[in-house]
Amino acid sequence: QVQLVESGGGLVQAGGSLNLSCAASGSFVRVNSMAWYRQFPGKQRELVAHISSGGSTNYADSAKGRFTVSRDTPKNTMYLQMNSLEPEDTAVYYCYANAMINSGAVYSAAYWGQGTQVTVSS
Repeated sequence: QVQLVESGGGLVQAGGSLNLSCAASGSFVRVNSMAWYRQFPGKQRELVAHISSGGSTNYADSAKGRFTVSRDTPKNTMYLQMNSLEPEDTAVYYCYANAMINSGAVYSAAYWGQGTQVTVSS
């Protein structure tokens, strides 16, 4: 019922910046919390940044001071501004959303985007 489409990934030199976007669409009552995760080859996904429905944020230690998560609630879109990128940030970045669904019964469910590759060259 919810589709998440990420964009903005790509190749950038160390020290550069990228701005990722994640747009939610489909049939839902509202999007609750949203988050960015990343996955390194052979590793589990790890949280990068989280933003609540009210706009409260929290970050992984590796992202603090360099990354900023934000959202445009009316557009159901979340962003991740990434500055001072390092080769160690190279990973696939995934959008996560928790949404409220009404299909007769009301419930919350989690959804993932397809991922966008971020590559930082040294």
